[in-house]
Amino acid sequence: MALYALGDLHLAFQSDKTMDIFGKVWKNHEKKIEKNCNKLMTEEDTLVLVGDHTWGKGFENCEKDFEFIENLPGRKILIRGNHDNFWNAKKTQRLNDMFKGRLLFLQNNFYPYGDYAIVGTKGYCYEGLDTRQHADMLIEREAKRLKVSFEAARAEGFEKFIMFLHYPPTSIDERTSRFTYMAEAYGAEQVIYAHCHGKERFHDSLMGNVNGVKYSLVSGDYLDFVPMKILS
Repeated sequence: MALYALGDLHLAFQSDKTMDIFGKVWKNHEKKIEKNCNKLMTEEDTLVLVGDHTWGKGFENCEKDFEFIENLPGRKILIRGNHDNFWNAKKTQRLNDMFKGRLLFLQNNFYPYGDYAIVGTKGYCYEGLDTRQHADMLIEREAKRLKVSFEAARAEGFEKFIMFLHYPPTSIDERTSRFTYMAEAYGAEQVIYAHCHGKERFHDSLMGNVNGVKYSLVSGDYLDFVPMKILS
C-alpha cells in the first residue's frame, strides 16, 4: 500500500482544449499518465489528484475524462483546482454521492490513509492577476475550508496529517502564508501542491523541508506525469 500524488491532468477527451501549445512535455500526456500509473501503482494504492482534472465545463462535457480517471489503478481522491468548473464547492457531497465507490472528492472533509488523515482544499495565492485585496479574501476563504478539513480529522482522533492544496502554499517571493502557518500549527508532515506550470514557474513556492514541514510540487509537467510517492 502506498500514497501517490499527481496534479494538473487537464484532460480534454470531450473538449477542443489542448495543452500541446505549452511544450512537448504535454504531447500525448494522457497516455503518459495511464502508462505511468499502471506501471507504478496497484489497486491497493491511493492516488491524490491535486486539481485541474478536466477542461469540461459540465458533466456532459467531461464524462470521458472521469471514465479515464476511474480506470486508473487504486483509490482516487480529488482536490478542486481553479479550472475544475464542474465542481461547486458547496455541493461536494453531491459529487461524493454521485461517484460513490468510484471516486472521492476532498472539500470540507478528510480521508484516512493508515494513521494519517488526508486533508486539503483548493487554496489560493496572489499571482498579480487580481488585486491583493481580492486575493487575500480568497485566501481567507480557503483557509477556513482547510480548517474544517483539519478539525473533522481531529474530531475522529487523527493526529498525523498530509495536507494538499491545488495552488502553491505561498505567493511568489513569499516564504510564509495562512497555509504554511496552518500546516505548522496542526503539525502536518507534508504539504503537496500543483498549479505551477513551465520551468519558469516550478520554483514559485516552497520546496523541501521548511520549519519541519516537507513541501512538494506535483504538477504534471514538473513530474513528466509520473506520480510522486508521498508515503509507503
